[in-house]
Amino acid sequence: MSFQIGGKKIGPESPCYIVAELSGNHGGSIESALSLIKEAQEAGADAVKLQTYTADSITLNSQKEDFKIPGGNPWSENKYLYSLYDKAQTPFQWHATLFEYAKKIGITIFSSPFDPTAVELLESLNTPAYKIASPEITDIPLIKLIASKGKPVILSTGMSQKEDIDLAVKTIRSQNNDQIILLKCTSSYPAKPEDMNLKTIPDLAKTFNCLSGLSDHSMGIVSPIAAVALGACFIEKHFIADKTIETVDSFFSLDKKEFSEMVIAVRQAEKSLGKIDYEPTEGVAGNLWVRRSLYFCRSLKRGDLITKDSIRSVRPAHGLHPKHYEEIIGKTVNQDLSPGDRVTWDVIS
Repeated sequence: MSFQIGGKKIGPESPCYIVAELSGNHGGSIESALSLIKEAQEAGADAVKLQTYTADSITLNSQKEDFKIPGGNPWSENKYLYSLYDKAQTPFQWHATLFEYAKKIGITIFSSPFDPTAVELLESLNTPAYKIASPEITDIPLIKLIASKGKPVILSTGMSQKEDIDLAVKTIRSQNNDQIILLKCTSSYPAKPEDMNLKTIPDLAKTFNCLSGLSDHSMGIVSPIAAVALGACFIEKHFIADKTIETVDSFFSLDKKEFSEMVIAVRQAEKSLGKIDYEPTEGVAGNLWVRRSLYFCRSLKRGDLITKDSIRSVRPAHGLHPKHYEEIIGKTVNQDLSPGDRVTWDVIS
């Protein structure tokens, strides 16, 4: 099972597809957003991802208690959901410029839409794929609309139970769309390592017969490397060029240096995984001479018996294989031998 996003093949036999999530890390500046796209490309990302919504399309401008951000939440300083999303949004009017710039410099760009108007905008920009955020996994009408566009659908599972995932996948497939990537996601910010449960990644692929990967909110780069070892074909990480600049998601994002290190580490992990192969590699084959073999450890005269005291299994491997040890005990030698001579069939009568 495989398909393409932006001309790059995604699947078990292809390099892991690495996405830099920009979210609201542009800080309300289109110049910063453009710079982030370039920085992400330089850091080795295969694609950058936006979030396409307005505060009005994702919540209500209400100061009732239901809409208040709970205390202790990392975004509670914004007080109400509307204030947070108004601050973090990537304005619709930026999208054409950002898509055009990404195309110009040669990096794929797509987004997470949060309502039908966002889907309409992204379709007008010929987005190559859609991402569905974890909280939207129960928005079946939105998922159905997205799936109907016939493009790859990447679905985060950070706020779902198994039945939610099952319903979402069935909804996508009901639109004759089988281009699905399910992402293991832990929707806490930042996510603790003990809450990541990365072993779910291969189970997602097996259970729902689709590709799987990781949307990572943990600190550092350990989780993406572990995810790749477990078969993840897609990694998404929040990205910011400079963590000294405070934005809505900067506190759990990777900066350019960290993201680049993650990409390098993921690529090294992929090389290390290699293939199922029991034969020595070329490098190992050159060192096989240091294995053990049989050597004479004391002097013998022609006609002497070989005893356990006269041979040993030692390094290097130029003598007989140690498996012949019992077989040659009690045989005689046909020439004079000294310690350090190889045990070979030629010297045994």
